[in-house]
Amino acid sequence: MPTPQRLVLTFLAAALIITPATAQELSEYLWKNRPLVIFADTPLDPHFIRQMELLSQDTEELEERDVVILTDSDPAANSALRETLRPRGFMLALLGKDGKVKLRKPRPWTVRELSRAIDKFPLRIDELRQKRER
Repeated sequence: MPTPQRLVLTFLAAALIITPATAQELSEYLWKNRPLVIFADTPLDPHFIRQMELLSQDTEELEERDVVILTDSDPAANSALRETLRPRGFMLALLGKDGKVKLRKPRPWTVRELSRAIDKFPLRIDELRQKRER
């Protein structure tokens, strides 16, 4: 029987790119996507499960903002993202298209909170301006 995390990831996979963080290099997302990295010490962490549920509620908002979701719920795997971002327990990190960490949070965030934060990024403001001018 799949874990709750697997069910949520399956649902999200239809709308967003969700990738386990084990072999990912952040450089492949430069100037294309905004990585949202979700860390936990176990896939059964209540914060991790809640975060994945919150993300599944409004996938269109995240797609519109070029968000790609990377997950790492296995500290023993010692992923490159874990070494770079150094989480302690549950953590979400939002990176800009420039590859820089824009936001770190120790608790789950809603899609609305994430969208508002992204919409304040200078690059996102430029994207919206260009979209209006077309």
